[in-house]
Amino acid sequence: MEKRWQLLPEGNQALIDQLAKELSIHRVLATLLVRRGIKNFSEARDFFRPTLEQLHNPMLMRDMEKAVARIEKALLSGEKILVYGDYDVDGTTAVALVYTYLRTLNAQCDFYIPDRYKEGYGISFTGIEYAAAHGYSLIIALDCGIKAVEKIKAANDLQVDFIICDHHRPGDVLPDAVAVLDPKRDDCPYPFKELSGCGIGFKLVQALAEKRGLSRAELMPYLDFVAVSIAADLVSIAGENRVLAYFGLQRINTDPRPGFRAMIRQQNIKKSISITELVFVIAPRINAAGRLEHGAKAVELLIASSVEQAEAASQAVNKTNSNRKDIDTFTTQQAVEILENYPQHAQRRSTVVFHPSWHKGVVGIVASRLIERWYRPTIVLTESNGVATGSARSVKDFDVYEAIEACGDLLDQFGGHTYAAGLTLKIEQVEKFKERFEEVVQKTILEKSLVPEIEIDAELSLDDVDGKFVRVLRQFAPFGPDNMSPVFCVRGAADRGWARVVGNNHLKMDIINPKTPDRIFPAIGFGLGAHLPETTGGKNFDLCCSLEDNEWNGQTSLQLSVKDMRAC
Repeated sequence: MEKRWQLLPEGNQALIDQLAKELSIHRVLATLLVRRGIKNFSEARDFFRPTLEQLHNPMLMRDMEKAVARIEKALLSGEKILVYGDYDVDGTTAVALVYTYLRTLNAQCDFYIPDRYKEGYGISFTGIEYAAAHGYSLIIALDCGIKAVEKIKAANDLQVDFIICDHHRPGDVLPDAVAVLDPKRDDCPYPFKELSGCGIGFKLVQALAEKRGLSRAELMPYLDFVAVSIAADLVSIAGENRVLAYFGLQRINTDPRPGFRAMIRQQNIKKSISITELVFVIAPRINAAGRLEHGAKAVELLIASSVEQAEAASQAVNKTNSNRKDIDTFTTQQAVEILENYPQHAQRRSTVVFHPSWHKGVVGIVASRLIERWYRPTIVLTESNGVATGSARSVKDFDVYEAIEACGDLLDQFGGHTYAAGLTLKIEQVEKFKERFEEVVQKTILEKSLVPEIEIDAELSLDDVDGKFVRVLRQFAPFGPDNMSPVFCVRGAADRGWARVVGNNHLKMDIINPKTPDRIFPAIGFGLGAHLPETTGGKNFDLCCSLEDNEWNGQTSLQLSVKDMRAC
């Protein structure tokens, strides 16, 4: 698929020059800092040297005082508390975090994850009835609940109190819960709005812990959960999330809890764990339990207190993940066939595909796969409990949540974010929804959003990539949304003559600057095997790449990760 190369504007040149001088760093690195909103030496120091003191006071969050007071009341009177969360990675890590902390306070508590297929997303009437029948008078809902107005009303009628900890957009009316913790509330003064659901759970724990005189350092053991949720939920890795992810990764790499240790060992990961490993190795295994079986299995893995428990739970989750891979591969093939046999699809600006027998647990993954093939906002629907239900994924600069909201009169339920959402509707409305959604996308999407874009942070000469440059660049990590691994454009590069296709169509090269051929940069272009002819015969080419560490057999070396390339 052809890609657009977009060189980002350099920014305030005087400020870039000033930072480069004050920090004694290359001007390209100073450009990256300015683009991240850093204006002076002090802000650069805070960026490169995160501290737990940079975390905000949790009491700044609207209703936090009410939430803490209600939990303290429950602890004092011995009430039973049910920790309730969604079945994805963000929800299960949030439940594991809050449950684990409450157990240190000798709370009478247990956890509850709704069944994806019987109860659906978020708070369910079944869950509320379970709580009431088993004597739970307080439910702490994590990563869900912000729109559960009718369900909270039902809980109040059963005298079950709710504390909602959510990070999704609220509706026009907030649920009548004891406390609603959500920085996206219009009336919430909390200074950072992009916490994950698990991050909200951590702020609740932080508030409870600080009330007991615990230092922030003593909360470090819980930050591994938050780091995994940040990575899996693709929330911003800027501001407070960057601090949480930084220390969470530190915890995973130095003293992983049994569940994470088991997953790392079983996947034979020998390198340092980064956001990449959390996204592509750890998160899919946690997610698989909720997709194919039950999210409670993921929580059991995360809270395992012994190596033996963790190993058994990890093996079960790993097997489920293998099954999930087979199912999503088969489903993707079926979806591609349906769309290729639909004549109008090629002219459309959206993709909506429905099949009643697809597994509900993989439709989000399949939507992402279809975007890789046809780059456009995509919704994959299946039948579950007599209704059509599914997941949406989007492309750069297009708010799929708003587009779905514009079709709200055809839907039974929907929720989500700019780039990912879920929805439920009557089967007889699917065709009408497909047409309406296409109309909305046609009217609102920009032409450029239909072509994948590679944002280039700066042009870079390989001659400038020395040890100091690489050491400073490493300090920009952890990378993720709003702090992506920088992409550089290298002009007039060449291959040393060893280029070859390896694995599943990956292009392996040794890149040089023809003017200074003694310095060799190993490079890998995943899925770029078709570009091999451009590297032969001493041809020069331009490439977009990131500079990454390649760890192998205990050795770390610099490698260019090539995103795209063009003949000069």
